[in-house]
Amino acid sequence: MKTNFRFLNLIAILTAVLHSLGGQPEAAEPQLIRVLCYNIHYGQGTDGQYDIERLADVINKSKPDLVALQEVDVGVKRSGRVHEAQRLEELTGLEVRMGPTQHYQGGLFGNAVLSRYPISDVVIQPLPYTESTPARTTYPRGAIAVTVQLTESIPLRFISTHFQHNVAEDRLAEAKEINRLFGKQTDRVATILAGDMNATPGSEPITELERHWTNAIDRESTPTAPATKPTSRIDYVFYQPTKRFRLVGSEVIPESVASDHRPVLAVFEILN
Repeated sequence: MKTNFRFLNLIAILTAVLHSLGGQPEAAEPQLIRVLCYNIHYGQGTDGQYDIERLADVINKSKPDLVALQEVDVGVKRSGRVHEAQRLEELTGLEVRMGPTQHYQGGLFGNAVLSRYPISDVVIQPLPYTESTPARTTYPRGAIAVTVQLTESIPLRFISTHFQHNVAEDRLAEAKEINRLFGKQTDRVATILAGDMNATPGSEPITELERHWTNAIDRESTPTAPATKPTSRIDYVFYQPTKRFRLVGSEVIPESVASDHRPVLAVFEILN
């Protein structure tokens, strides 16, 4: 009987392909994303030294994909006229966008983001605040929101913000404005909000945010400030819509020198 070698070769090829696939198409790997929130105290550590390289080392050790930064100086006298946002981009290899909230000592001061993913859109949004008086110093507040492309078909919105430190009414107004601007979504894009809210768990601003956002806080609500001996949890990562995320873990990194805040790390799996 004559053997049909062409048919046997085809069977062998199909068998090898099926074996390599385990008999079925491989499932796509989960999209994991590491998010860091860090108030860098304009580069000044608890030892009084300005050291951007030290801050970059803290960031790099966390291996983040996205970083929300607060209290960033650009060309400010007190921090040696350093462009801190640009310097952190150079030292981390992450793409940076600066969201200034005020002019200060000949430069700019505000929030920033670092991203491992391509940035396709940027919005810098002022937030409500009470202006300074001779009796009380306050600061303009704002948020920077970027859209990053996790893949060609999966965008993610990432927001860095910083609420007022000494006016409770401002913090609540700022939380309400964040919800108005970004909380009531119509496009349902997966969104992460991170920042120094200057408010503790259960306070009015945090309760207001939690009307629209899920709080990626660890079970112990570990304090983040002051960095040396922290007593208050005021730095957070939030996310929405909840169904687009699985929180893998959340922790406060025990770094006590590089800034007067400890950084917060949250790890997510992005769900389609």
